[in-house]
Amino acid sequence: MAEDFLTLYELNSRIKDSINNSFPDTYWVIAEISELNINTRSGHCYLELIEKKEKSETLKAKSRATIWNFTYRMLKPYFESTTGKTLSSGIKVLVKVLVEFHEVYSSSLNILDIDPSYTIGDLAVKKQEIINQLNEEGIINMNKELEIPLVPQKIAIISSKTAAGYGDFMNQIQNNEFNYAFYTRLFQANMQGEKAEESIINALEQIYNYEDFFDLVVIIRGGGSKMDLACFDSYWLSYHITQFPIPVITGIGHERDDTIADMVAHTKLKTPTAVAEFIISTIYEFDVVLNKYQNRFFEQASTLIEEEKQWLITNLHNFQNLTFSTIQNSKNNLSIYTLKTGSIVNKKIIQNKNTLKNKVQHLKNSFLKQWFKKNQELDLLHSKTPQTIKKLFQNKENKLAIYSKTIELTNPLEILKRGYSLTHYNGKLIKSIDEISVDSQIETQLYDGKIESTVVKKKKISQASSKNE
Repeated sequence: MAEDFLTLYELNSRIKDSINNSFPDTYWVIAEISELNINTRSGHCYLELIEKKEKSETLKAKSRATIWNFTYRMLKPYFESTTGKTLSSGIKVLVKVLVEFHEVYSSSLNILDIDPSYTIGDLAVKKQEIINQLNEEGIINMNKELEIPLVPQKIAIISSKTAAGYGDFMNQIQNNEFNYAFYTRLFQANMQGEKAEESIINALEQIYNYEDFFDLVVIIRGGGSKMDLACFDSYWLSYHITQFPIPVITGIGHERDDTIADMVAHTKLKTPTAVAEFIISTIYEFDVVLNKYQNRFFEQASTLIEEEKQWLITNLHNFQNLTFSTIQNSKNNLSIYTLKTGSIVNKKIIQNKNTLKNKVQHLKNSFLKQWFKKNQELDLLHSKTPQTIKKLFQNKENKLAIYSKTIELTNPLEILKRGYSLTHYNGKLIKSIDEISVDSQIETQLYDGKIESTVVKKKKISQASSKNE
């Protein structure tokens, strides 16, 4: 057996003395927190610090560290209030440490102080790196390129049920001054903490199953400290928003810096109430345009009717004047003819009294017959004139009634009353069966309401078969 030996305690004691002699001072060390645990009974904080290689992300160094209770109670609020981020795993820190070695617990670092300014700079660098990555991938504006429906009424909400911002949003939507009706569904998610990112992404994945149904996705929460918003600066949450097929609106409830989620969303607003007001105003703008077209339609219809009335009145007046002039001319011609006839008779009588004596009676009879005939023609013309005027007036009234009926029948509401309907898919009017697929969510507009339904089966009728039928 070897004569020179040391006990384990003696060896560890020599190591301890050697470390204490080699590292008598404190040192500022840059490291990443990989694990952080708090002893609920003692209040001590136990950490694992690591360093990774820049390109490969493989582990380069690792060490245990401790923040004793008294120090931890001072460092934690100081760090979090300064950086706006929770002291937790996954962040880089610059800490002041004392190298220690214990005979039982081996080596560890005793953290005495922390410099939050280093973490702030590192977070800013990481945020900019994520923004640069999204830009390089060409996806940062993908959700912004989607179109918000003209009437967004089906809204998927990602929020916490107990969040004050969610209550403000629902109150604003449900009690809007225009009495617009909305369908809303809450997809519950954690809106802060370590699990917030994963929870919000899971909510987005659930909504994706209803992409053909919902018009908008809103991500809302109440106010809070900057550290509560750390999850909204993550790459994967931002990536999911850029790839989402439905416009995403954020109302996270902060007034200062925008998060990356705000930057990639279709529309970012400061508060949940502002999100609700934005949605209501979008529908109101469509309502204004719709009323404008409705008023224009009635104005043009009224103008057309008035023009037809004026044409009828003008032509009736002209016809009356023409009839009166014709009758007057006929009377004048008759008077002239009578005078001429009388002159000829007198002249003939003077020229040849003997010849005319036998013909006077015959001439008188002929004259009387002719005069009676002209009078009959005049009376007939006079009697027919009111009927002609009445008939013309009746024709114009019939034409006016046809115009009015045509306008009434072409009114969209009257068409719907007769049993017709309008079917929309994703807010667009369906004109062909090829525009929808089985399981599509469609909306049918009737005269007195709307029906929402799901396509179970499609049957297309060819033009040839419909003609044969």
